[in-house]
Amino acid sequence: MSEDEEATVRILNAYKEVMTNLIQQHHGRVVDAPGDNVLAEFASVVDAVRCAVEIQKRTQARNADLPENRRMEFRIGVNLGDVIEDGEQILGDGVNIAARLESLADAGGIVISGTAFDQVRNKVDLGYKYLGEQTVKNIAIPVRVYKVLMAPEEAGKVTGEKKVQPRKWQKPVSILVAILIVVAAVVVIWRLYLHPTRPPVEVASKEKMAFPLPDNPRLLYCRS
Repeated sequence: MSEDEEATVRILNAYKEVMTNLIQQHHGRVVDAPGDNVLAEFASVVDAVRCAVEIQKRTQARNADLPENRRMEFRIGVNLGDVIEDGEQILGDGVNIAARLESLADAGGIVISGTAFDQVRNKVDLGYKYLGEQTVKNIAIPVRVYKVLMAPEEAGKVTGEKKVQPRKWQKPVSILVAILIVVAAVVVIWRLYLHPTRPPVEVASKEKMAFPLPDNPRLLYCRS
């Protein structure tokens, strides 16, 4: 900007025009575009991520045709969350988180929240790197953050996530449960086979029963 304000503004506006067209093509709308920022809203987070990737690809292609000191690189943050509509504007934590994510991205990169990642990981042919839970300004709960990996060889990969290891007490508890089951089985065996014999109980004949027994009973219930 300090070298050539008019040329810089002209190049910036050309990039923003490309972004606006891509946002519309991916079923989104530009909510606001002050200075070198663009805020867009999408009904689908899949469309939002695909649009972000296309914007970065187009930006890289345009940069290749410009001198190094005239090139522009943009950071993009994508969040899935509720917003408050105020006329044509949108407000709320959903917007704030997206803005904070943008600041965590590299130049020319894309960062998405955990809520967005959960929806797109198996629907968009990309890779992702888990950046951990990040504490961001004015958001009480840390946000899970993922960097989008756009290289073709990264597609389908998720790196950086730590697999949850079973706690040390889980295995002993399983063993204890098995022991309790064995002990219970022993008690049942003792009750069935080792209990001292009691005096025989007189069983009423069929004639004395209030209801007849089947000729070949297969189930006998005895109560001690």
